[in-house]
Amino acid sequence: MNIKINGEYYKGEDGETLLELAKRNNIDIPSLCYKKGFEGLGRCRLCLVEVNDNGKTQTVSSCIYPIKDGIEVFTNTERIRKMRKDIILLLSLRAPNNEFINELAKEYDVQAPSRYLNPDEKENCILCGLCVEACEKLGTNAISLVGRGTTKAVSTPYDDASKDCIGCGACADVCPTGAISLIDIDGKRTIWNRTFNLVKCSICGKYYTTEDALEFIDEKLGIENQEHICQSCNKRLISKKFYL
Repeated sequence: MNIKINGEYYKGEDGETLLELAKRNNIDIPSLCYKKGFEGLGRCRLCLVEVNDNGKTQTVSSCIYPIKDGIEVFTNTERIRKMRKDIILLLSLRAPNNEFINELAKEYDVQAPSRYLNPDEKENCILCGLCVEACEKLGTNAISLVGRGTTKAVSTPYDDASKDCIGCGACADVCPTGAISLIDIDGKRTIWNRTFNLVKCSICGKYYTTEDALEFIDEKLGIENQEHICQSCNKRLISKKFYL
């Protein structure tokens, strides 16, 4: 498929979204809620672009818009920039002290009115839901979006330590704004009001995950007495086998 983006033609692949095509070709489209493996959320709306299809122009979220042969895409028109600036302004008002949001605000020259800002505001969550999706995909469902309107938040049931949380940290890994507190210290990990024992890699000796997470994975895979190796060491082992 031939897709025209900002005046240049690019080859698209079946099943790709506009954002995936753009990223593959180093075309800048800002996004917060997009992560590889979590496509199709379309919640932050920062990835808005204009698409002209047979003379009809519409504004779409590029992370959920499937490419189509012959369309023309504009990623940085005056209208799109205005819409992104409005979104960034709302994000700035919600999380005025977040470094990721502040970087976007600086890039798009957005300045939230000081009368609406609370200098003591510690909110970082933008309710994108990536952490909830990650927890659901893992199969633990320890966290969820709770409440409505201004009270909406990501939390464990009743804000208590969740019996379903395994401390894997997948939620913190996918969070685009660093909103989830994960603290590893002295062989312990604290997250979502619970503290877990960490496990060392059998090769490098570094702590890399929790006992609960390993038990969960081993049980799910039906493995017993598995040698536990961190991702970095596992990659090195695979590379050695490949090149031998």
